[in-house]
Order: sequence, then C-alpha cells, then structure tokens
Amino acid sequence: MNAVTLKQLKALGLAGVTQAALFKVKSHIPRYNPHYFLKEITGLIHVGAHYGQERKMYAKRNLNVLWIEAAPDIFAKLCENIEIYPSQTANCLLTDRDDAEYIFHIANNYGESSSILELGAHKEIWPEVRFERDVTLKSITLDTLLVKLNRSITDYQALVMDTQGSELLVLKGAMSSLRFLGLIKVEAWNFEAYLGCQKVNDVVDYLNEYDFQLIRADKFPQPIIDRGQCYELLFRKKET
Repeated sequence: MNAVTLKQLKALGLAGVTQAALFKVKSHIPRYNPHYFLKEITGLIHVGAHYGQERKMYAKRNLNVLWIEAAPDIFAKLCENIEIYPSQTANCLLTDRDDAEYIFHIANNYGESSSILELGAHKEIWPEVRFERDVTLKSITLDTLLVKLNRSITDYQALVMDTQGSELLVLKGAMSSLRFLGLIKVEAWNFEAYLGCQKVNDVVDYLNEYDFQLIRADKFPQPIIDRGQCYELLFRKKET
C-alpha cells in the first residue's frame, strides 16, 4: 500500500482537502478504470441512472441493481433499456428530505446536465448547455425509499451517484444506509459548477464521519478552465 501525501493531493487539484482526507491506494489499481470495483460486489444502487448506459457492464457481472432516475421522461426510456435485465427501478428524486418539493431543471443535452440546482460555472465550460424546461418533483430519502420498496440495504454493497451537484443531499438522506455500504462512487467538483453544489472537500469530510476513506480521485476529461476540475471519487469503508 502506498500512502498518498498532501503534496500529491494538491497536484491532483485537491488543495482544499484536509490532512484527514489523506488516503491509501493499492499499487495494482489501474491508472484509470472507474469501474474496477464492480468485481468486489454483487449489488449496487445507481442514483442518477439516466438511460442506464452502464446496464450491459452491470449485467455482465450479474449485479443486482436498483436504478433511480428523477426525470419522468428519461425514466421511461431507462425502463425500456433495462427491460431484459434483472433489476429494479424507481422514478424519484433523492435528497435529504422526504416530501419536499423541488423544481427539477431538464437540460437540453438529452437530460445529462439536469439538476435541482441552477447552472453556475458549468455555463462557462459548456455554453451550449441550457435548461429547456422544468418539472416539479417531490423528494424522498434513500433510507425511506428502500423501506417503501421493501428492499434491504444489505442487498447492495455499493452506491453510485451522478446527480449534477446534489450528491451530498443524497448522502445526507442515507444515514442508515451508510452503515452497511462498503463502496461509494460520487461525482464532485472543486468549484461551483452548479450554484450551491457540494465540492470535493464537502463530500470527503462528510463521508469521513461514516468511516469512508477516499481511495481514488479521477479527473473527468473536460476543457481546461481556470475554475477547477470535476472528479469521480471512490470511497471505501475503513476496515475495523
């Protein structure tokens, strides 16, 4: 195991991450393979499923998947795409509150940048992306959703999230679930891509409270800007 120093974290663009976020990385982990952890699990929850682009990869490993997508139109297409695969679906908006009303902004890039948050620096990176319509949705927490679906969190070992800036809200609504999950993969920025979005530091600090260790921080390919970078962060529950 190779310890990653604070200097190396800064080189990754994570200068704001505190000393408590120093993590260890297995030397055999490939340079960039964000899905290598799938071989360690039998089930996962994918929040922000979009059209289920990962469905074939998950099916190849016979994973038990709970797909969660907020946008009703996209959810309908998701259901078509995963119809042949054994999985579960939920059309709902996950946050840290039950029965709270949100305006969900649908983006013009096939919904990929849709969010409950307004666009921030995202407009500078991708000026062609805009919100084209809004829908009003009521939210639910992950903990409550699992109860309603009569699903046990022990059926899943990993949580994957891509909710365009609201990932920390999803985590705050999963306090009970976090006690049982072993791996969490989350997208986060080190600048305000969406107005009021969580940043890398926020996610690291929050998950540290639940004994999760950051083991990977992979940069997304994107235009170079002065503001910062988007990362896929992978966390593993610390061994006790």
